[in-house]
Amino acid sequence: MKLSKFRFVDLFAGLGGFHIALKALGGKCVFAAELQDHLRDLYMINFGIRPQGDITKIKPHDLPDHDILTAGFPCQPFSKAGDQLGFECTEQGNLFFNVAAIIKHKRPKYFILENVPNLLKHDSGRTWERIKEILGTTPDGLGYHVDAKRYSPHNFGIPQIRDRVYIVGSLKPPATFVWPAKMATETSIDTVLDQAPPNAKRLSKQVTQCLEAWGEFLTLCPTTVELPSFPLWSMEWGATYPFEDHTPYARKEAMGIDGLKGYKGSHGVRLGNLRALEDRWQALPSHARSETEEFPKWKKDFIRQNREFYRENRCWIDSWRNRILKFPSSLQKFEWNVKGGKRDIWQYVIQFRASGVRVKRRTTAPSLIAMTDTQVPIIGWERRYMTPHECARLQSLESLNQLPNSPTKAFHALGNAVNSSVVERVAASLLNHTSEGSDAENLHLPMTNLSVSSADADSHHHWKTKPETVGPHNHV
Repeated sequence: MKLSKFRFVDLFAGLGGFHIALKALGGKCVFAAELQDHLRDLYMINFGIRPQGDITKIKPHDLPDHDILTAGFPCQPFSKAGDQLGFECTEQGNLFFNVAAIIKHKRPKYFILENVPNLLKHDSGRTWERIKEILGTTPDGLGYHVDAKRYSPHNFGIPQIRDRVYIVGSLKPPATFVWPAKMATETSIDTVLDQAPPNAKRLSKQVTQCLEAWGEFLTLCPTTVELPSFPLWSMEWGATYPFEDHTPYARKEAMGIDGLKGYKGSHGVRLGNLRALEDRWQALPSHARSETEEFPKWKKDFIRQNREFYRENRCWIDSWRNRILKFPSSLQKFEWNVKGGKRDIWQYVIQFRASGVRVKRRTTAPSLIAMTDTQVPIIGWERRYMTPHECARLQSLESLNQLPNSPTKAFHALGNAVNSSVVERVAASLLNHTSEGSDAENLHLPMTNLSVSSADADSHHHWKTKPETVGPHNHV
């Protein structure tokens, strides 16, 4: 089935990434919903339609009829960066069920949903199975043929690595549907940057000093020493607290103040020299203060790898280590994602994250997140942060007439936004599945972008037209 003109609804609308994509394909938005007041005002300015507010207070029968439903429902309950409570998250995890209720009542021909890729693996895959049971063609499902695939903007020539899962559903069996082919196009962040933008935020004194300290670390590191791919946690350099078989918390609970005696904490601080238990506890790295009897494998691996790196390189690290002590814990961590590159921190794209100072090649920007001003990507060679308009280009939202008026709100909204170019490709493929051929020439995207390359053919597949065998289900 092909739709040359169609009606769509835009739920969790944000800046309108879905709106831009579907309008480009001939669609008309007949309803939108967005919780935040300032984004509803902005949506009205940019698209001429004012979204409704809280989706939990919207009755499904109040929505107008539509052909396509789109929703980038909140990802925090499923994100690796959050608590991963999933559907158990009382504030946001249940919002999927509001979307499903609307689909159940309005029966759109298609839907397109977007979320973090961890959704597919969350709760050992049970969350994704539950979603398919609710929406799918099982006896108690809503009757849609459902499929999902992961895409990042860099798969289509946009210089941002931002992996997301796109879930599509069709009421009728889409006999010839194929997902858009990923492109092996080389990217460069220079394609989205302005020349010396006057409104770009400059680096603070603390940020500059921190980057200079890590720059000195790179200079001191002998060329014969390969910088590791795992995150460098400088607070582990000199630490000896237990981590393999039990944790500092386990020893503290079992033995009180004596449980940490004889060990060294962050950067080699002797815990026994501190008289109060709380002082000894706070002298441990923040990642070691988890109230758990055993650390997860990934944390054990990082701690072990960092201590081994220090033992092998302390002859030159010890002369540098004091340079990093004055900075917050997150700035004492370092990720060098430029293996084999010139060891000059100012030649690359940099981002300050909770996980540390991350350095990346100029080919792509780090993934935009719902960020604070301090997490905006830094253009090292210009010693400045990216501007909101440059970040909008990373999300294919440069056509917006207006962004939020404060940089903080703009960066937060862009970090939550869906990439409109990726959505447009997914939607174009969904709308063009037909055995009689494609009307791609009537769409916004050229046919070459919709074709499946032979190299990628095995990863594209037709949807199954028979119900899948699944486990226990949940009603909407």
